Amino acid sequence: MNILIADDHANVRRGLREILVDAFSDARFSEASNGDEVLTYLVKSQPDVLLLDINMPGRSGFEVLKDVKRIYPQLPVIMVSVQSESQYALRCLRAGATEYVNKDSASEELVPAIRKILDSDAKSARNPIKNQVQNQMNPLTIS
Repeated sequence: MNILIADDHANVRRGLREILVDAFSDARFSEASNGDEVLTYLVKSQPDVLLLDINMPGRSGFEVLKDVKRIYPQLPVIMVSVQSESQYALRCLRAGATEYVNKDSASEELVPAIRKILDSDAKSARNPIKNQVQNQMNPLTIS
């Protein structure tokens, strides 16, 4: 599994990696410090999961999320932020994020969020016809 961690603070990227490395020992991690690096990495190698900070220099995580979902609509994106869920979670999910995790609770919530995504992907893979029909019935449009 390939996980891309996008945050403008190196210490946060390192901390998120440390949370995940024990639970996903076979995972390969890549890092990006801004939105342009995220999009460049996606062109080179598609990760299985993207952890995307909301507040980054230059383009915000919301702007990057819109581009990511337009180009790679099936890529699971977990938005991470220090902002409270009540402020941003619904907005992130409406914009196409798969999950929202507050950085303050990442040590408890991040691994279960990724496992939920992996379980969902496994179920979709077992039923590709249903998945294809759902994608045709619910096209994702981001402006």
